Amino acid sequence: MIHHFSISAKNPERVASVLAEIWQGKAYPFPPHPGSHMVVPGDEYGSLIEIYPLGTELTPSSGNEPIFSRNPSTSSLTATHAAISVPTEAETIAQIGDRQGGRVQVCDRGPFRVVEFWVENRLLLELLPPAMASEYLEFVKPENIEAYFERASVAVG
Repeated sequence: MIHHFSISAKNPERVASVLAEIWQGKAYPFPPHPGSHMVVPGDEYGSLIEIYPLGTELTPSSGNEPIFSRNPSTSSLTATHAAISVPTEAETIAQIGDRQGGRVQVCDRGPFRVVEFWVENRLLLELLPPAMASEYLEFVKPENIEAYFERASVAVG
C-alpha cells in the first residue's frame, strides 16, 4: 500500500486545488517546505500527495528529515507517474482538466482503461474512476497478471 508520494509543479497551490477537487478531498499548505501543498482525500488508507515547487529535490541528511534543495536546471518532464483510484467519474475529470488547461483523455491499456490526466501538461496521473478501478484491480490479481505476462512472453519469444 502506497500511502503518500510527492510530485513537483510550477504552481503547487493550483495543482493541489485541482487534485483535491478530483479526489473529493482537501488541499492544505505543507509547512515543512514553503511554497508546497498537500492533497488529502480523507480515506481509510491515509492517502495524500505532497506537491513541491518545480525544481525541488530531496537530499539525504544526517538527521531525521531529508533536506529540501532547489535545482534551477531541472527538467520539467518526468518518468514518474501514478495510477490513482478516484471517486470522480471520467466526464467530470475531463471538465476539471479543461479548466486547468491540461490534456485529459480516456485510454485503453488493453486489460483496463485509465483517464490520462496531465498535470500542467508535464506529469502523468492515470486516474481510475470506480468502473476503471474495478477493471484495474481485476487485471492485477496474481493469476490474471501472471497469465498476461505469460501470453506476452510467448508473443515476444
